[in-house]
Amino acid sequence: MFDKNKLEEIKKGREQWEKGPLDKVLGRFGERKDVFTSISGTPIERLYTTGDIATIDYDRDLGYPGEYPYTRGVQPTMYRGRYWTMRQYAGFGSAKETNARYRYLLDKGTTGLSVAFHLPTQAGYDSDHPLSMGEVGKVGVAIDSIEDMRELFDKIPLDKVTTSMTINAPAPVLLAMYLALAEEQGVAWDKVGGTVQNDVLKEIICRGQYIYPPKPTMRLTVDLIAFCQKHVPRWNTISISGYHIRESGSTATQEMAFTIADGIAYTQACVERGMDVDKFAGRLSFFFNSFTNVIEEVAKFRAGRRYWAKVMKERFGAKNPRSMMLRYHVQTGGVTLTAQQPLNNIVRVALQTYAAALGGCQSLHTNSYDEALCLPTQEAVTVALRTQQVVAEESGATDTIDPLAGSYYVEALTDKIEAEIDEYIQKIDAMGGTLSAIEEGYIQKEIQNSAYNFQKEIESDERVYVGINKYQMEEEPPKNLLKIDMALGEKEAAKLAKLRAERDNDAWKKALDNLREVSKSDENVMPAVVEAVKAKATVGEICDVWRDVYGEYRPKEFI
Repeated sequence: MFDKNKLEEIKKGREQWEKGPLDKVLGRFGERKDVFTSISGTPIERLYTTGDIATIDYDRDLGYPGEYPYTRGVQPTMYRGRYWTMRQYAGFGSAKETNARYRYLLDKGTTGLSVAFHLPTQAGYDSDHPLSMGEVGKVGVAIDSIEDMRELFDKIPLDKVTTSMTINAPAPVLLAMYLALAEEQGVAWDKVGGTVQNDVLKEIICRGQYIYPPKPTMRLTVDLIAFCQKHVPRWNTISISGYHIRESGSTATQEMAFTIADGIAYTQACVERGMDVDKFAGRLSFFFNSFTNVIEEVAKFRAGRRYWAKVMKERFGAKNPRSMMLRYHVQTGGVTLTAQQPLNNIVRVALQTYAAALGGCQSLHTNSYDEALCLPTQEAVTVALRTQQVVAEESGATDTIDPLAGSYYVEALTDKIEAEIDEYIQKIDAMGGTLSAIEEGYIQKEIQNSAYNFQKEIESDERVYVGINKYQMEEEPPKNLLKIDMALGEKEAAKLAKLRAERDNDAWKKALDNLREVSKSDENVMPAVVEAVKAKATVGEICDVWRDVYGEYRPKEFI
């Protein structure tokens, strides 16, 4: 790509600059510190030139937007055609309260919904379960039955919005409720669009909301993918999530590498089921974090797109271009938000939003400035949405495709991150694949070590965190925080008691008995789950069937 004589000329020019003007300034003033690194700890050179990207081949490594290897984006027009989906993640308290927030967001310009479920639902328990006590509605919305789902989407037509549901182990149950509700609204399943997270490998690695052992969990995951391929073609069947890996302390490279490793595992499981990669891979989606170091995040996204395209083409033999596209949702970094000086978080989120836009995401959630203190207030969530709109409409980031392409620094860092991703994937392959690497604790330990190193840098003041270890100030206690009514648990329990008393218990028992038998066979479980939710079986009751059939997972402890 570059003339060898010109490269040599630039190299000599750099040496002269270093011995001349640079040495003079360094001798008099020095620099702020001896070693500069990114948030992830990647060393940053003082200066990047064509010499740092001399091996790049434009057609092989960059190409054009919408074409392999998709480094520059998955669509030929990107944001010149339309903006990313502005999908604000929301859920708290009851289904009725959350419905009001959804309708508010839609009125203010949100273009997609994203459901946050409370922890009992995520763990496959109903609101009246003893382990749910004190947790009902606190970090998401309480959804126990199809009646709650009906209330959650009251006056929201499911053929007019796309919905992302952040649910993993119980994903088949919540999707079944959504599909049953679509039928009630008269919406055909092939008109329903959205995403279900459905990524339990990530839960085992770092987040903890798993229920069943890995093997039956993978069976349920693949059942959902296969079912949607046939019956819900517009549904993204899994959102392979690096977001929580990054929140747990990983570096940018680890986030991308371990997420791609999970993606390889899911793809392999589908192929082993006998599915054609080009029939299902186009509906695999991804979910990443965006931190405040804009350049590193942009390089991470570009490197991930390129690497995934190669994996799908070279490892799995994909031929359909859509199968090779890394399509992803981004959420700004929750762990970067501070309870101290919370208004500073507006600036952090703005930078993270800008990075996601420059990096080419397909949808985006922006965190609210008060989320380190409470669930978002209406004022804070409005600022978060407006942040996306300002970046989209005013920043210029959307006017041209892949605007940082060609930057010596960006291209060099993209190459470096891709090489590091490949190194991780090769190590994981040598261990026998992702499941083996998880069972051995390799991925968990890598994340733990990175988290420890980052925290050590903060505590030693080696890395500045504004308002935490520098520029501190005295503050008054925060006011007007959103609080969840602790009596909600009793209200939800009463709703469940009424549901159980009034439903057709013969139909309910028949549906659960059928689900149990299907779950013991090789038959796809999804039709039986749909019938169970229509018979008003609850999330907890269906998940208890699987607990009985498959058992519960207890991971090894790694020191």
